[in-house]
Amino acid sequence: MAQAIILESTITCPECGHVKIEIMPTDACQWFYECGNCKVVLKPKSGDCCVFCSYATVPCPPIQQGDKDCCGH
Repeated sequence: MAQAIILESTITCPECGHVKIEIMPTDACQWFYECGNCKVVLKPKSGDCCVFCSYATVPCPPIQQGDKDCCGH
């Protein structure tokens, strides 16, 4: 039985600590994210495929599905 994919994730800015709930895209990795508070542009940490895997509470949908080579990384 396939596990349900969670699309909602809480992302936290490492610069100012601003927290926001976002809906993750299902068809692409999100490599950049602009903080709604301090306007810093987040990029994935080394080894992560997207900003959600680096800074959010739930990893991106491809990683949730077990795709270890998400977005060609």
